[in-house]
Amino acid sequence: MIPTKKTLLRSERLHARRALSADHRESASARIASTLIHSHEFAASRSIACYLPCDDEVDPRRVIARAWCAKKRVFAPVIDGRGGMIFRQISPDTRLERNYFGLWEPVAGALIAAPKIDLVLTPLVAFDKSRNRIGMGGGYFDRCFAFLRHRRNWLHPKLIGLAFDCQQVEKIQTNPWDISLYRIVTESNVT
Repeated sequence: MIPTKKTLLRSERLHARRALSADHRESASARIASTLIHSHEFAASRSIACYLPCDDEVDPRRVIARAWCAKKRVFAPVIDGRGGMIFRQISPDTRLERNYFGLWEPVAGALIAAPKIDLVLTPLVAFDKSRNRIGMGGGYFDRCFAFLRHRRNWLHPKLIGLAFDCQQVEKIQTNPWDISLYRIVTESNVT
């Protein structure tokens, strides 16, 4: 099987992200969190969905902690057994377990429908200046937020990708089912 351009970009950007030092990832994650915490989107949100970090992703735990301090409801994604994604509310004492992909998920918690979320923070592998993204390739994000494809005005949720500068690429060829982001925040830029 011949790898696609997306597959090659995914591999290349994963390698670049993994090559960053732990110190760089930590300081960049802190700058990204600060930018996000001081954004209008964060201030205006009452409900935030945010991934739980693994390995070499941007670490959003500062954002989660600040959201709890501001009395915002925080939700984490859970992969369901049918190829979909749902969101469960989390708190500082929520019990987490790893799913079959090795990602952390809450075991229990109140559910929220994706259209009811104000702000969704998502990891990504690659992005371009048009706010297109490449994820890990499972399609969970695109299926969950497919309802946004037909919106003319961006209301809810606002999808913000968190990435390191090294994950930007020139152009991503999109498919009709791909969902673009409202904004992307890196350590030195907001797209």
